[in-house]
Amino acid sequence: MTSPETTPRPGDQLASTACATRVIVVRAPAGGGPVVACGGSPMVPAASAPPRPAGGGADAGAGPGTGPGTVVGKRYVDAAGTLELLCTAAGTGELTCDGVPMTLKTAKPLPASD
Repeated sequence: MTSPETTPRPGDQLASTACATRVIVVRAPAGGGPVVACGGSPMVPAASAPPRPAGGGADAGAGPGTGPGTVVGKRYVDAAGTLELLCTAAGTGELTCDGVPMTLKTAKPLPASD
């Protein structure tokens, strides 16, 4: 996502070049393209990504302490809340937006029904 013509748009599928993480863009900012990275390397369109490591979801050979990693089915948002990604394949890399770590999106509390 380093060139200006490859701005993330809702529905885009991105893959990490550093680990097995794959995401779908749920929400993206209207103007400008943030640099989305995982494990320190910019993410690329899933169609042009190298094949995932053998062994299924997480990276083969990755041990504890390699980073927080990503979790399948969880949504990650940037600090401003303008970029939202849905993880479709887990990996050991940490998702970042313009160099700032993305956080897990929390569920909105339901209203009390008394």
